Amino acid sequence: MTALWRSGGRAGLREVLAREWDLIVVGGGITGAGILLEASRRGLKALLVEQRDFAWGTSSRSSKLVHGGLRYLKEGQFALTRESVHERQHLLQQAEGLVEPQSFAFGEFEGRKPGKRMFLLGLAIYDRMAGQKARHYHSLDEFKALAPNVSTAGLKGGMVYTDAKTDDARLVMRVLQEAQRHGGVAVNYMAVESLLRADGGVRGVRLRDGLSGARHEVRARLVISATGAWADGLRMQGDAAAGGAKPRLRPLRGSHLVLPAWRLPLAQAISLMHPQDGRPVFAFPWEGVTLVGTTDVDHKGDLSNEAAITRAEVDYLMAALHDQFPQLDLQERDVIASYAGVRPVIDSGKADPSKEGRDHALWLEDGLLTVTGGKLTTFRVIALDALKLAATLLPDWRDKLEPQPVFGTAATPVLRHQRLLPAGQARRLQGRYGAMAQQLVAAAQPGELALIAGTETIWAQLRWAARCESVQKLEDLLLRRSRIGIQLRGGGVEILGRVRAICQPELGWSDERWDAEQAAYLALWNTHYSLPA
Repeated sequence: MTALWRSGGRAGLREVLAREWDLIVVGGGITGAGILLEASRRGLKALLVEQRDFAWGTSSRSSKLVHGGLRYLKEGQFALTRESVHERQHLLQQAEGLVEPQSFAFGEFEGRKPGKRMFLLGLAIYDRMAGQKARHYHSLDEFKALAPNVSTAGLKGGMVYTDAKTDDARLVMRVLQEAQRHGGVAVNYMAVESLLRADGGVRGVRLRDGLSGARHEVRARLVISATGAWADGLRMQGDAAAGGAKPRLRPLRGSHLVLPAWRLPLAQAISLMHPQDGRPVFAFPWEGVTLVGTTDVDHKGDLSNEAAITRAEVDYLMAALHDQFPQLDLQERDVIASYAGVRPVIDSGKADPSKEGRDHALWLEDGLLTVTGGKLTTFRVIALDALKLAATLLPDWRDKLEPQPVFGTAATPVLRHQRLLPAGQARRLQGRYGAMAQQLVAAAQPGELALIAGTETIWAQLRWAARCESVQKLEDLLLRRSRIGIQLRGGGVEILGRVRAICQPELGWSDERWDAEQAAYLALWNTHYSLPA
């Protein structure tokens, strides 16, 4: 792990930023991380800067699904679906323990769309794209056994298919870890104040350290903006704005509810069409809890502020739960947490946000290469497309840009002392940390290989994150390096004492600093991760 990410590692930041760079990537979500990895492994000197924390935006607030986009078939987006299915299969093979299969059950109800015939046709196409074949339809009795809590009113049977799920923020961290192994550099809390221009194009960036306030001018042969929903802000700076550049993005908010697994117990993910508008909604087991989502509404808020679920969205998702699981009598008091993310969707002017496409786009304007749109699943494809265009501006750089295994071909060493870990943890840790998993386990103090109750996280992951993963704020630790901020009621307030005992010495924070960070974290959680009044 790079020294820059270790506690106190930013002391050497000025010297790092003074290097000569081929490429500066702006944005620390999955798209930026993917570009940093693909550039670094191909010999480019690449730097990534993120104005907030890694995965702070959409890439920690997604639906956690690595899917082929079954619903895109209905819109005729066959190429996007095929591409997504291929990338899903690749990640299932390359990132075991981090990207895992997830079966979905979809009930066939009398008079509801889509009907059995259309759904099975879509699944047949899905299977063909994935190079597999499975039985999908189940009779009423079989389906009730597979999904015992689903409403039986008008139920005739149902379909079952397989996609995949992940921890989106940990996927970003694993990709960044791999990029650093190839010489890439990633810095969080480093904002781009403006673009440096020379010879008619962008030749670098002016940065402001969000922690120290220090400013830096960093030059590179090419700047790539991978800022997702925030892309219009950077691309409309300076010459591009003077030239009449207009916004191209339509930020769409997707919000989710988190419930305890015991309150909404699911063996399969349940996919359904919302009774009000027919939009797809799902509930699925994830990391010891049950996620329910998602909405798809225009986000009118200031993008510099964190998104949060609205009262209307809570009502919308609760209505879906009441319709699909009436016998469970789920109430808002059962909700542990909520979260909301803003999707970078290319604006085509459609009235219904859900009808907008999910393709990615690349724009080269005055020497700034902007990459936005797309899906979590296809980050490798997006990165390679960006570098293909970047190659036209780097004439002395040659690479075939053929897809490579996302986490390399070197086998991850098998964890020693597996008997000390809870069942399944060895696979899980290797998926999340790769070759660093053994060091994480070795760093654990007595009792820290145990699970944090209500999650699938072990205490040692918190120590490792504080020591080696560029944690600058308490929210980084609890909302992105781990996910206990959305897995435990109150953001994990009841265990903060033990979190402090483990992590404060690793971070080197004073008592005053910890108290301030804890107060800021709890205030953030109450305003953005709880339910609105």
